[in-house]
Amino acid sequence: MVEYGTIIDASGALIDEVLVVPMLAPRSYTREDVIEIQCHGGGICSRRVLHLCLEAGARLAQPGEFTLRAFLNGRLDLSQAENVAQLVSAKTVSAAETALAGLQGGLSLLVQSLRAECIEMLADIDARVDFDDELPDLDTISLIQRIQKAQQQVEQALTTERRGKLLQVGIQVAIVGRPNVGKSSLLNAWSQTNKAIVTSVAGTTRDVIEAGIVVGGFPVKLLDTAGIRDTSDEVESIGVERSIVAARGADVIVMVVNAKDGWTEEDTHIFDRVLKIREMSSRVAQSMLVINKIDQASASTIAGSKFANPFDKVVATCATQRVGFEDLEAAFLELVGTGNVIVGGKMWAVNERQAEQLLRASKALERLQVSIKQNLPMDFWAVDIKEAAVAFGEVSGDDVSEEVLSRIFSKFCIGK
Repeated sequence: MVEYGTIIDASGALIDEVLVVPMLAPRSYTREDVIEIQCHGGGICSRRVLHLCLEAGARLAQPGEFTLRAFLNGRLDLSQAENVAQLVSAKTVSAAETALAGLQGGLSLLVQSLRAECIEMLADIDARVDFDDELPDLDTISLIQRIQKAQQQVEQALTTERRGKLLQVGIQVAIVGRPNVGKSSLLNAWSQTNKAIVTSVAGTTRDVIEAGIVVGGFPVKLLDTAGIRDTSDEVESIGVERSIVAARGADVIVMVVNAKDGWTEEDTHIFDRVLKIREMSSRVAQSMLVINKIDQASASTIAGSKFANPFDKVVATCATQRVGFEDLEAAFLELVGTGNVIVGGKMWAVNERQAEQLLRASKALERLQVSIKQNLPMDFWAVDIKEAAVAFGEVSGDDVSEEVLSRIFSKFCIGK
């Protein structure tokens, strides 16, 4: 029931007119008795009511404490609890839907099933270690098939990690090229804004300009950079250096060239200065060549030349007329790549911590197959099966340390 009433302080003074919602165990978020007070909006009313609650003996919740209690009381497993945080911090609809799919038990069902499979195999092997003479011969072919099936499911789940990371963190795209090839026009057309100044004067953009967009459900930050060239202008030189720094830190580099001018020596200089150096670094960006201004000339000369070969994708556009942007976004999504697992029509994704444990389980299952094929003693088999079961338990929270729990829930916001 929803109760209506007033909140008064110790002296009887009226503080606020409120609704109170009792949610009694186990029918609450935490499976504990919960009382929710709904006061008037604004900071003053809520702060006065909160102050009275604290005076009466309540305390402020720790980050993620309500979700932690839900986990400890068995309402959620650990992977579901982590999806609560991802749902709250979601930047796009796709990110929210992915978190909801995980919250509804997408990964949980898989991990619980795999852990149960490991425990069943472990019980059978432990029994054979003690009572092998009394049991029928072990069908090792069937056992290996079960292990391979489990490993395939783990590998499939691991393919979702990149998708999950991109949905949560986003993708940074640096648009580079020589002056006046249409970089600012490309940013404006792609983001459908007028953030970047566009003129016929080369070198108009002097600093890195940002625009946020959503492509295929992924949050993307576009960076329009100053045209890269040798210049004696001190301000423009600073802009050029910032362009190079932005390109080296981006997930995707989009190099823009002018279809009318074709590939020039300046383009080669930029390629050598930005992309070649990036290829030699430890973190290699995906690259895309955008042949712009196709309303003035054909893109086929560049697209079919050797200059297009080093790029992962090549797209032709006319930014001012917004031509070719469907191809641009399709190529972009192919470039960044996403993995997915569909459960009940929804896609979920694993995070970095979960992926680490799933990889641990996969390696244990791989070692297990080797041990079986080499006819090693069953004691060796049991070690690897236990390793896989513990790894699955780390994902679900069945085998997890207090330190790991503290680290996970400390990232939550207050009130969750």
